[in-house]
Amino acid sequence: MSRFFRLLSSVLCLLLAACNTVPPTNVHQPMSVRPPERAEPLAANGSIYRPGASRTLFEDRRARYVGDTMTIVISERTAASTQSNTSISRSGSISAAVPTVQGLPGKSLQGLNLSASSSNTFAGEGDAAANNVFNGNITVTVIEVLANGNLLVSGEKQIAIGHGTEYIRLSGVVNPYFISTANTIPSANVADARIEYKASGAISEAQVMGWLARFFLSALPF
Repeated sequence: MSRFFRLLSSVLCLLLAACNTVPPTNVHQPMSVRPPERAEPLAANGSIYRPGASRTLFEDRRARYVGDTMTIVISERTAASTQSNTSISRSGSISAAVPTVQGLPGKSLQGLNLSASSSNTFAGEGDAAANNVFNGNITVTVIEVLANGNLLVSGEKQIAIGHGTEYIRLSGVVNPYFISTANTIPSANVADARIEYKASGAISEAQVMGWLARFFLSALPF
């Protein structure tokens, strides 16, 4: 009996862990980095300005180094539609007659008329349409500075509402010339952009087909 309870508790733990599983991601990794450590510690000289510890007075606050952050303004709208029509028709007919001629064998078939006809018709029609809108803001971290000066950025935002958690993730390559003075850039100017909006929890699990139903859906031929 104790073995049964241990097995039952193990199954319950696995089920609870499956319900709280973080959804997988395709964004560039890692999603956050720390700025590199300084080679030598800076001596405290008591002044407001310390070389190497702050940026120049005339430098803007746009991201340009590993570990800097910037805000991506997500404004994505996609619309696509397709329509197709197919129509096939085929028909055929054949007829034969046996005339009445004296002196020929098979007199029982003389005067018999034969006819046959066939018809085949096929018609197909298909329509598909998709319309998606995604608006929001997310602050990402520069995880790599490429050789040409472009910035590889990546970031994640988690929002827990009730018993569910929403995940907003974004990564891509940013050209520093497109960054505004407010340190923001629209998502349309992010190259190789990977934007995700996923959720985990009871509501998300309720919308997923069970594994046994998926098995029968893919295995059964009808």
